[in-house]
Amino acid sequence: MIIRIRHMEKPVIARINGIAAGSGASLALSCDIRIASEEAGLKQAFIGVGLVPDSGSSYFLTRALGPGRALELIMTGRTVGAKEAENLGLVNQVVPAAELDKVVDDVAGKLAKGPTRALGLSKRIVNQVSRLDLHEALEYEAQNQDIAGKTQDHLEAVRAFLEKRQPKFSGT
Repeated sequence: MIIRIRHMEKPVIARINGIAAGSGASLALSCDIRIASEEAGLKQAFIGVGLVPDSGSSYFLTRALGPGRALELIMTGRTVGAKEAENLGLVNQVVPAAELDKVVDDVAGKLAKGPTRALGLSKRIVNQVSRLDLHEALEYEAQNQDIAGKTQDHLEAVRAFLEKRQPKFSGT
């Protein structure tokens, strides 16, 4: 499931309302955008049952936080509250629990109206660039920009700009 989320060329939003522990935290971390209620938290629970991180936790935490902070969370198994998770960059946004569904729906709606192919290509680029040096990353961006530049969505965005209106993307 983690691999499918990362390779799916569509945005995936994690809606976190409560404690995401162990593989639940891994699943949340694998998503592209994470929105949490103020009551949410992330917990690397593996150590508490004599296990090591799995489902990508070590991968996502190390990339987000560096090895020292990742190991601290993995080795202590402490719960990271929503606000701390936001400060650390583990979640994108924290909202009151009563607003969580609306905020997630609003973000999903905005993405759904966006240029589908460009969103997918952007995700592809971000997934790949950490393995590349700068020269390779620039080349990879240029290759994907060439693909995006040939879409109907790009042409619609240019027309909309010239006509001083909002684009209406079709996903093609």
